Amino acid sequence: AAARDRVLDALARVRLPADGRLLRRFPHQLSGGQQQRVVLAHVLLLGARAVVADEPTTGQDPLTKRGIVDLLADVARQGIAVLLLSHDMDVVRALADEVVVLHDGRVRDAAPADAPARAPLGGAGREGVVLDARSLVARHGRTPVLDRVSLTVRAGECLAVVGRSGSGKTTLARCVSGLHPRHGGDVLLDGEPLPAGLRERSRSQVAGVQYVFQDAKAAFDAYRPVLDQVARTAVRLRGADPAGARREALALLGALGLPEAKAASLPAHLSGGELQRAALARAVLARPRVLVCDEITSGLDPLTRDAVLGLLGGLLRSGHTDALVLITHDLATAARADRIAVMEDGRVVETGAAGRVLGAPEHPCTRELVAADRSFAAAG
Repeated sequence: AAARDRVLDALARVRLPADGRLLRRFPHQLSGGQQQRVVLAHVLLLGARAVVADEPTTGQDPLTKRGIVDLLADVARQGIAVLLLSHDMDVVRALADEVVVLHDGRVRDAAPADAPARAPLGGAGREGVVLDARSLVARHGRTPVLDRVSLTVRAGECLAVVGRSGSGKTTLARCVSGLHPRHGGDVLLDGEPLPAGLRERSRSQVAGVQYVFQDAKAAFDAYRPVLDQVARTAVRLRGADPAGARREALALLGALGLPEAKAASLPAHLSGGELQRAALARAVLARPRVLVCDEITSGLDPLTRDAVLGLLGGLLRSGHTDALVLITHDLATAARADRIAVMEDGRVVETGAAGRVLGAPEHPCTRELVAADRSFAAAG
């Protein structure tokens, strides 16, 4: 009787009926969520001081997932340590106090959970520097904008560039992309110097660094179908035949969630998020070594923003581009990069792994940005 009472008590602790009827069921007669709870009750019955939860919400519907999250939170409140293994960042955000990111069997990042949580876009960087900017200096008229800015981006890596408005982020992006030709310093692609201006770059050099504008609508000709404009990139920069370029464009647009009927429309018939995906497809058809995205999630609602970031991560991981540079003011977006470079007054004042920069910022500018972001989130 005492043993039965202990079992029923454990079931009650994991929010399962403690009237004994559950004990007469076979495992296959329980739902996925109930099975998870029974396993946890078994662990608690043994007097565990720590619980290892390996992907406990995988394959569960949202309501069951929420219940499992609440249950694990209850377990933690009982003084039991919980080690959560999960790829679901929503679950991680809801439960964790500390987050450790693993990649290829190694700890890639570690930070407090109150640093902006992230599902990394890149692959932590492979061997070889793809983009190397050295001592860039630029002006707008007589006003200095960049002051000896240097940074590198490795193959497979996503670098986010953050900073206040006017810190020089967009000018930096335009310099490396050849859109701000009046600059000093050097930009190297795979170790080879690039001409400062887009017009002086060869077709392969133009294709090698592709720039995606913040205002996708303004980047398209209002009087030509989006599909035609996307396909033209493959013709112009790679010498593809028009029919092949069209097939390639349709395949990529379809993979990005834009069917032919939508892609064949004029830009006015596409939403902001759809045009942003089309702009990404157009840049990717050049088969760039580096994709430079300038505030492309600015002004998007959270769902559309996350969808666009997911697309970027997929493009990087699938090899459609070798490196990604994100210009952004949004720290939640920057948190999903491998590394972050912080700019202030035309200089890079701090660089490092995203988790470290946002979790333990060193420069006063970075600390102010992180504090302001957390204050805003708390107010929201």
